Amino acid sequence: FFMFYDQILEAVTYIQSKINRKPSYAIVLGSGLDAFVDNLLDKEVISYSSIPYFPSSNVKGHKDQLVFGKIKDKEIVCMQGRFHYYEGFTMSQVTFPIYVLHQLGVKNLIVTNACGGINESFHPGDLMIIEDYINFLGVNPLIGENDERLGPRFPDMSEPYNLKWIQFAKDCAGQCQIPYKTGVYALFNGPCFETAAEIRAFKVLGADAVGMSTVPETIVANYLKMRVLGISCITNMATGISQTKHSHEEVLKVANRVSDD
Repeated sequence: FFMFYDQILEAVTYIQSKINRKPSYAIVLGSGLDAFVDNLLDKEVISYSSIPYFPSSNVKGHKDQLVFGKIKDKEIVCMQGRFHYYEGFTMSQVTFPIYVLHQLGVKNLIVTNACGGINESFHPGDLMIIEDYINFLGVNPLIGENDERLGPRFPDMSEPYNLKWIQFAKDCAGQCQIPYKTGVYALFNGPCFETAAEIRAFKVLGADAVGMSTVPETIVANYLKMRVLGISCITNMATGISQTKHSHEEVLKVANRVSDD
């Protein structure tokens, strides 16, 4: 297990040999949201496939590359593409990039996703600031032997999404006149969309939206003492609420439409 730490350092060393940047902010771009990198100046790109121990995703809408750049004076790195448990990756593989970003100097992480709305006051195209999560996966990325060089055995999760960042996001949305929702994000295994019965159960348990990502990265980022902000794009209403059947193409279509916001 302790080889994992060495693998992280090997990936970091390779990236630093190719790109001399010190980002303090990272953004994980969900399905259909990768156009955000158009806002970056002085861009440099490195493919996941060239980085030691980085997996590659085959999900449509994920470009599988790190994009380094600046917004004003802030050094930022964006993940154009993430890894999902339903693709057959281990939890260590799913979250490996977060460990690498942390070692590169990232202290602040923004996680985004495209997901389904459970709260019936939501509509496709809404943005939801994530206040908390429910992990319905039954798996946690921190299960297994713990390496104290990375983080504590029992990390606190009382504030998985930083409260100051949540307020800051609300303030920014108000200044930019961008409507938003807030709520609880539920992690579902996938890759099939949820059944109507599952959605009814999730609603009773307090979920406002459901998706197949984001929570593993959130857990590891908190473990590493990073500040996390989560933003969901509601691309469809969940099964039993929506009057139409689901498709990944529709998810990408809606996410692309609201990616500027």
